[in-house]
Amino acid sequence: MPQPRTILITGASSGIGRALALAYAAPGVRLALIGRNQERLAAVAAAAEAQGALVSVGQVDVRDRAAMHAWISAADMAQPFDLAIANAGITTGLADAALTEDPEAVRALLATNLFGVLNTIEPLLQPMCERGRGQIAIVGSLAGLRGLPFSPAYSASKAAVHAYSESLRGRLERRGVIVSLVIAGFVKTPLNDSIDAVKPFEVSDIAAARIIRDGLARGRAVIAFPVALYAATWLARLLPPRLVDRLFTRFLVNVPETKERVNV
Repeated sequence: MPQPRTILITGASSGIGRALALAYAAPGVRLALIGRNQERLAAVAAAAEAQGALVSVGQVDVRDRAAMHAWISAADMAQPFDLAIANAGITTGLADAALTEDPEAVRALLATNLFGVLNTIEPLLQPMCERGRGQIAIVGSLAGLRGLPFSPAYSASKAAVHAYSESLRGRLERRGVIVSLVIAGFVKTPLNDSIDAVKPFEVSDIAAARIIRDGLARGRAVIAFPVALYAATWLARLLPPRLVDRLFTRFLVNVPETKERVNV
């Protein structure tokens, strides 16, 4: 596939989004970076500009449908996007002794992880299809393949975006728009650092960005890593469900509750 020259990345102020911005930053590349933390977003923009990229930033909440539509549509009209990466996400879950998640935390997570993806992608569907080119990438998770007892809402949100990606792919690719789903395992980011658990095969955010960039360059439908953990997760789907339930609940995992709340 041709090297994308105009790229939209949400959740660009930290973690995988920041690493992706710096992985793509180069002379002749235009980056449109969306995030909420103005200071961190400005720092990423400065680092990308130092590598030669032209950068525009949007301090926009992905949960705000109207604001996202206005900002993305205006940016796309000014310089059509070759690639849009819906990366923004948060996590929430349960301490080892807890039984249920806070309903407000659950709704805040779904607003970011699910509706934030829709708010990123929807403004670009018609323009990209009319142009007959472009690429959409949605960042999912291994948790979207099999529900985790310590992160019910997070697992549900990722399963939803997996299905959304799969549903879009066949229809859009007939119109020249490539759709790729990223299924990531443990990546060392501030989000994952907050989780108290064993994290098998954890990779750095820089390594994750490299894997994602290379997979997108090849136009892969699914970019899953690490391969060993991806294979183990698929195996878990083939085993008796209650056996897997018992195995998963033996792990000691503490996923902090998000402080986010729905306010847009």
